[in-house]
Amino acid sequence: MSHSMQKQDRIQWGKLFLIGFGFFGVSVLWSLYNTYVPLLLDAKFGLDSVAISIIMVLDNIAAFLIQPAVGVWSDNLRTKIGRRLPFIIVGAPLAAVAFGLIPLAQTLPVLLACTVTTLLAMAFWRTPVVALMPDVTPSKFRSQANGVINFMGGLGLVLGTSVGAALVKMDHPLAGAFPFWFGSILVILAAVLVFIFVREPEYEKHEGEEKPKSASTLDGLKEVFTGKQRDAILIFLAIFFWFIAYNAIETFLSLYGRNFLGLSDSGAGQLITSVGASFLLFAIPAGLIGAKFGRRRTILTGLAIMVLTMSSMFFIPKDILLTTHGRIPILGDFMNVTIILLLAGIGWALININSLPMVVDLTTKDRVGTYTGLYYFFSTLSAIIGPLLNGLIVKLSGGDYGQIMLVGPIFMALAFLAIVFVKRGEINPEADRRHAKDYTEEYEGIDAIL
Repeated sequence: MSHSMQKQDRIQWGKLFLIGFGFFGVSVLWSLYNTYVPLLLDAKFGLDSVAISIIMVLDNIAAFLIQPAVGVWSDNLRTKIGRRLPFIIVGAPLAAVAFGLIPLAQTLPVLLACTVTTLLAMAFWRTPVVALMPDVTPSKFRSQANGVINFMGGLGLVLGTSVGAALVKMDHPLAGAFPFWFGSILVILAAVLVFIFVREPEYEKHEGEEKPKSASTLDGLKEVFTGKQRDAILIFLAIFFWFIAYNAIETFLSLYGRNFLGLSDSGAGQLITSVGASFLLFAIPAGLIGAKFGRRRTILTGLAIMVLTMSSMFFIPKDILLTTHGRIPILGDFMNVTIILLLAGIGWALININSLPMVVDLTTKDRVGTYTGLYYFFSTLSAIIGPLLNGLIVKLSGGDYGQIMLVGPIFMALAFLAIVFVKRGEINPEADRRHAKDYTEEYEGIDAIL
């Protein structure tokens, strides 16, 4: 057996952590964006919940329109540095600069211009950076690998929100801008590390195999819905449902903390940190659990946990949620609501870590970017609907941010029903055999570094 094929029998952890720096950069920026942009819109510009929700879904509209197409584009792109890296080295620096300018905006149109530029640039490189993982990882290791990638994403979320909460409390006229600048620096650093250390594989063309045909996002959708791919349809519907639930709550969680629970801006930001912290700690275990007990079963367990935690935050009285059991580093006051959010982070890890591997194992290597793009097509479509739905509910309830926990359990339950009927998406041995053949010695040059 050749050296390259032997390497298919073990996970290359060092390589995965390096690829994970790309997703680390994505998560740092989004965690800070979702935490501090709503607070900025509320405090500096006095916008109501519906107006804030409209602005906060612009990122999802940009992702909806751009990410699937970029996924297809990257599948068919051939450059000296690979299919995915060109998008990263262009999109990441542009996003970082625009994001750093957001807190300096003195008028709403200027803020929107900075925001839209950030969102377009982020949409340009997110799908390629995520597609790198299945590009270099055999099917049997993709849940574990996605655990590593999302561990790095969770690390970015926790680092972004915890350091951001500390920076915003500093006694300085520009303290409100510090979280944004911190995020910009880390995004650029992450992109540089990926560019320096990650090398994409060069696939050998198999006998009788045709060059991949150019396709569009619409072609990808037709492939799924007209090709009678029942499992793909069910998985994408489930993704649509659970992201409605998750994004509806994530967008307003900081405002929920400040306006419903009565926490400070720092304390409200630490609510998101609680979810990110447990997601971070459970990301790699969630991948191992999915590989051992099955991705479908693991996702169903995570969905059940999310239904229970979200429902409890809706029905448990506020004074009980705020009951404090002391303080712990990073998370601040250790309240009952903190415990619930820590459990929610575990449930979200079980779902999120194993869903992308299920999706990419429904297709071939030449369509990994396309299916990754479709994953984001459905997740971002729901991320547009979820915040708008919750923003409308808050407005109709007279500004009661406690109502944001009403939508989540319903849509998580719908996702549970969809996944129950899925049959495929587990480890694919045939894909692993083809992956081993495609794994060339040129790509292994990075191993000398690791």
